[in-house]
Amino acid sequence: MQWKLFADLAEAAGERTVSLDEDGTATVGDALEALFAEKPALRDRALDEDGNLREDVNLLKNGESVDQGAGVEAGDELALFPPVSGG
Repeated sequence: MQWKLFADLAEAAGERTVSLDEDGTATVGDALEALFAEKPALRDRALDEDGNLREDVNLLKNGESVDQGAGVEAGDELALFPPVSGG
């Protein structure tokens, strides 16, 4: 599976895309933990002090907003990005 990271999340991880082995990842939450294991600095930016995904971090699977309990399959694309503003 592949993670896409945007803005300061990509900076925290040190790259914009992270490919991970899909073994043992049944849910988006499992995939998120695998991402944090690969890129530990990202954990501090993405999670709040209680260990929950920060409200300002969007989590998507194949372009759709999902929660961490959603299932994942081979070839899914997951993404984390902060809110985007402009004017």
